[in-house]
Amino acid sequence: MAPGPSFAPGAMRYGAPPLVAGLFLTPFSGPIGLGLVALGLGAILFHRDPERHPPDSGFVAPADGSVSVVREEDDRIRVGVFMNVTDVHVNRAPETGAVESVSHRPGANKPAFSKDSDRNERVEIDCGEYEVSLIAGWFARRIHPYVEAGDELARGDKLGHVSFGSRADVLLPERVEHADLRVKEGEDVTAGESVVAVDPEA
Repeated sequence: MAPGPSFAPGAMRYGAPPLVAGLFLTPFSGPIGLGLVALGLGAILFHRDPERHPPDSGFVAPADGSVSVVREEDDRIRVGVFMNVTDVHVNRAPETGAVESVSHRPGANKPAFSKDSDRNERVEIDCGEYEVSLIAGWFARRIHPYVEAGDELARGDKLGHVSFGSRADVLLPERVEHADLRVKEGEDVTAGESVVAVDPEA
């Protein structure tokens, strides 16, 4: 028998209250009750966590969504992925590595697809050669990292999730150049599977 669907932590915490309230209210107030049921089911589906199959090489996308940022920062390239509300929001490790630190930076809550989102609240996961930033959007106010300093990661391992709309970036190693990139702005990618850059030393 195939395993049942997997969900990120918090799925029932966010989805159960409106779902239960909606089921209770539907017989008395159909539109309101059905609206709450839809809201509850939407929150649960938002936290879906499908299985992923990473490739054998390359730096993979940290998130599902559309590439919204490709830019240089101090001789390194940052690739950012904007997660729409319909995308899977479980974030994954772009490459093997060891977590050196996990830090939280408070900030604004601007739309995650805007340039102003660089000042948003975020969690930085430093894996030495590369770094992953989980960035909250205007509606996403809760970042949930799954890892801590000392954890060993394989390509595609789960790093955490951000509830309700956000962005995830990978800051690639200095050795990765523009010629090594395999994505461009506006391109859709899949977390843990889509290669965003090849490793020139692989």
